[in-house]
Amino acid sequence: MSRMQKQRNDTGVSPQTFSCTSTSNQCVQDWSRRGRRGFLFITLSVAILVAVAAVQLACGGYSAGSSSRPNPAPTPGPATFPSFSHVFLVVEENHSFTDVIGNSSMPYLNSLASKYGLAKQYFANAHPSLPNYLMLTTGQMETFDDNFSGTIGDDNVVRELVSAGKTWKTYQESIPSAGYLGGDASPYVRRHNPFSFLSDVQNNTSQAANIVPFTQFSTDLAGNSLPNFSFIVPDLNNDAHNGTLAAADSWLQSNIAPVIASSTFQNGGLLIIIFDEAELTDLDHGGGQVAAVIVSSNSKTNFQSQTAYQHQSTLRLVLEALGVNKFPGEAATSPAMAEFFNGH
Repeated sequence: MSRMQKQRNDTGVSPQTFSCTSTSNQCVQDWSRRGRRGFLFITLSVAILVAVAAVQLACGGYSAGSSSRPNPAPTPGPATFPSFSHVFLVVEENHSFTDVIGNSSMPYLNSLASKYGLAKQYFANAHPSLPNYLMLTTGQMETFDDNFSGTIGDDNVVRELVSAGKTWKTYQESIPSAGYLGGDASPYVRRHNPFSFLSDVQNNTSQAANIVPFTQFSTDLAGNSLPNFSFIVPDLNNDAHNGTLAAADSWLQSNIAPVIASSTFQNGGLLIIIFDEAELTDLDHGGGQVAAVIVSSNSKTNFQSQTAYQHQSTLRLVLEALGVNKFPGEAATSPAMAEFFNGH
């Protein structure tokens, strides 16, 4: 959320101005009539103005005719990341940071948070779910309607990955079939599948084929055929939406622990586990404070970040980690998450 700030004059001095007639003789005569004191005052004023202008130019100050507002903060440039070949993003549901971190019902996730990186000031963007999933893929919230059924043509993670020659899949637990673009089929829900709304997917059958059931994930892992980017979504029973936090943690341990142990992950994998939003009563930064855990062999150990992040920073991280330096929507100006890795 942007905030407007008023400018103020920190010198505490009001600018002084003076004028004279169009010829230098008339100016001299006018100064003479004012007397030596007036002449000295004006001479001193001119000297001060010249000195101030010189300091402004030396310090890169604004030029004549430019606004008195300071230049805006520069857009963050590409951060320096380790080289990653595979990025895995797992999205859980509807629990605040304090529900998750330190909760004995989630021993596996907490073990990862303790061993690797934990974002302690990470906030969802909104309520309900869909705008958060869309922020993770387009860098914009797009809609606040969980029943949205339209098409989104804005720039997005698929477009940028494909343009950069990278591969992707979303592994959706309990989805009816590969390439499915239809509505809810509980415990699968479309609002947790942001790719199904993207024009790049809806209008291209080869891209739609990258929406696959989660059962395909173990096959791809075993066959060393995982894409560069895996967007992993448990169904309502296993993402802590309908089920318990304990059930969600058990699912993570069963399905994610083998990934971390794999040579694919150890030789260039990055895992991000986040919650889409907090409880509806938590409106901090729009969607409340949530847990975000960053895992890789290049991660700092026992690291806890105090930097404020939201989902657009995760989108930026996904792309930067894979060497893509064009970021959709708000990801372009969001804080980079390079601090989680060794060397930063």
